[in-house]
Amino acid sequence: MALYLNKDILLLGLHICICLAIDTRQPRLRLSHKELHDLNRTSLFQSPHGVLDLCTMHLDEYQERLFVGGKDFVYSLGLEHVNEKYKEIHVPSTEQQVDDCYRKGREQSECANFVRILHHYNRTHLLACGTGAFDPLCIFIRVGLRSQDHIFLQEPHRAERGRGRCPYDPESSVTSILTGGDLFVGLYNDYWRRDATIFRSMGHLTHIRTEHDDDRILKEPKFVGSYMIPDNEDKDDNKIYFFYTEKAMEGDKGVQAIYSRVGRVCANDMGGQRMMLNKWTTFLKSRLVCSVPGPHGIDTHFDELEDVFLLPTRDGKNPEIFGLFSTTSNIFKGYAVCVYHMASIRDAFNGPYAHKEGPEYHWSMYEGKVPYPRPGSCASKVNGGHYSTTKDYPDEALRFARSHPLMYESIKPVHKRPILVKVDGKYNLKQIAVDRVEAEDGQYHVMFLGTDSGIVLKVITIYNQETETMEEVILEELTVFKNPEPIITMEISAKRQQLYIGSRYSVAQVKLHQCEMYGTACADCCLARDPYCAWDGMSCSRYYPLGIHSKRRFRRQDVRHGNAAQQCSGQQFNGESLQKTEEYAVYGVEHNSSLLECMPRSLQSKVIWFVQKAHESTKEEVKTGEGVIMTDFGLLFLKLHRTDAGMYFCQTIERGFVHVIRKIRLEIVEEDRVDEMFNKEEEEEPVIQKMPCPAAASIPHSSKPWYKEFLQLIGYSNFQKVEEYCEKVWCTDKKRKKLKPSNKWKYSQQQERKSRGKTDHHRMPRHILEP
Repeated sequence: MALYLNKDILLLGLHICICLAIDTRQPRLRLSHKELHDLNRTSLFQSPHGVLDLCTMHLDEYQERLFVGGKDFVYSLGLEHVNEKYKEIHVPSTEQQVDDCYRKGREQSECANFVRILHHYNRTHLLACGTGAFDPLCIFIRVGLRSQDHIFLQEPHRAERGRGRCPYDPESSVTSILTGGDLFVGLYNDYWRRDATIFRSMGHLTHIRTEHDDDRILKEPKFVGSYMIPDNEDKDDNKIYFFYTEKAMEGDKGVQAIYSRVGRVCANDMGGQRMMLNKWTTFLKSRLVCSVPGPHGIDTHFDELEDVFLLPTRDGKNPEIFGLFSTTSNIFKGYAVCVYHMASIRDAFNGPYAHKEGPEYHWSMYEGKVPYPRPGSCASKVNGGHYSTTKDYPDEALRFARSHPLMYESIKPVHKRPILVKVDGKYNLKQIAVDRVEAEDGQYHVMFLGTDSGIVLKVITIYNQETETMEEVILEELTVFKNPEPIITMEISAKRQQLYIGSRYSVAQVKLHQCEMYGTACADCCLARDPYCAWDGMSCSRYYPLGIHSKRRFRRQDVRHGNAAQQCSGQQFNGESLQKTEEYAVYGVEHNSSLLECMPRSLQSKVIWFVQKAHESTKEEVKTGEGVIMTDFGLLFLKLHRTDAGMYFCQTIERGFVHVIRKIRLEIVEEDRVDEMFNKEEEEEPVIQKMPCPAAASIPHSSKPWYKEFLQLIGYSNFQKVEEYCEKVWCTDKKRKKLKPSNKWKYSQQQERKSRGKTDHHRMPRHILEP
């Protein structure tokens, strides 16, 4: 027990080291749900029948549709706009199924048909399997050929039992793939969620599954993903890979560890003839490791696989595998992304088997004789062609396969470490999708990470080979949904440059990039470090490699370093210098508070304020202290003094690029002058008649209404709202009839004097006080 506690203490210390080493900067841009909508970057589909209860999505580039499985419905959405021209099929459970579900003690919310499996069965039909109120059922949906008009109809009288194809429980984990007419599913195949199995059905091959109640094969797994990845050109050697987590057999006695796994079976496995009848004879599994190396060989492991993404390459046999992991430690919560090459996965399965002599022995490498054919190998020509089916395998090979399903070597990631680690507690990561992007200075993986609060992070990582370190760059934080909703699934279309995001309540479609949003200058585009975007001499626009839609040869992009000073030296935009700044004048009343607003677009830029006092030729940095506070909104003066007057420069520094983004001339009005103005106006009786309404036609266009100068003195900056307010106060007939002019002015004067007597925080702009 003491040893276990010491291990946790070491992990905690390592966690602190990780926190110090990992880049915990904010995202460069943070876009709210409203901003995404206003930018026309997103569209949203919600069920017309209430809660969608989304379970699964299937992106079909051939049909140009996104198929969605939810509660009692299957939807067909367009890829251009998910919220337009959708179709639906109602697939409810029968009354008998619902009644049986209630009688067995299930809740009303569970006794429905939750569609969990969606695949193309052939070129014209879709397979959809649902829980059927704990009585799984599969149907076929006719979608037609691509050349035909959009068809979406359920095939009548063609329903099949769904056992072995879909779980009973809508909350149960499941993964599936349909290839060659055969459906491979990892699921819990019983009512009480006790029978975890990998099942094959539907095709011309016999139904086959893993052994019942054999913890050596599967021990309380959580299924995450599955893919068919060929090893070579011999189709008989094709293998199905399953990604999941389970309780580990290798854990120390008394410690129930959770490990991530890759399981593998041959697609053409027929089971045994005398033993292992209708059971997998080729099942093997290996541990999937994602860990941060630590001192003295003690690594920090991220063992819980949350999601997996297969990124194809030009070589269909060697895709890149991205795994999103979380920790299982009680000390801290963290997430990591690791990348795996198929060569590493194959090496583990072609390596030695794990072996344990007995309950009291440790796991070790099997060093005895391995029978022929090698356990886990397929009946194929590549493997000698001596056996046309696994039914012909000798009993010795089958016994060894049954007793040695675990490989000794673990599967290590690229660089032997994660490409991304997040332990700052800001996000709970649940989903991952990846796009490979060609940039001017190389190839980048743009990762989209979905959270449990409806936020998507757009991230790239840059590996420094000399220092063996990884730089994390969060390009954008996108709040996809108006209300915080856990992201359940994500699909990415590299062809359309769109991300499709599913939550329980809705489906969102988001553009992968919007280059013009970064700004109108070369430096803005270069500092963004977005592989999708480059400065083309006129604007920030989509980057294409030479020869692909590229008419302009002048391009500026530096994803690796973001060196805007070098890339954009001397560049102009529409004849205007990069150093153009916004200029404002602010009037503050002596002894009152005032805010000099300056909010840079990039959250990763550092803001420094400089001031140039009157009659001085040099600028000096503003020193913050008790009376001056640096806030996210700008520079806040708690109590103005006459010596604070001057020209203030809001300057940003980002990756060495310095830019003055705003100049503010602060004028200080002496408090005595304001009092004199009040006293003078109070002595004059017909005050209102001297103060024209802003809406009056008699006001010259060039003149400024009286109240604007006055309100400028007391620190208001939002003149549009002030104008609306003053028009209501001074210019409506009801107000004029209700209050006499003299009383109204006296009331205004009294309120102002009262407010000047209050503490400083009452004088702050409202948006500073609000959380």
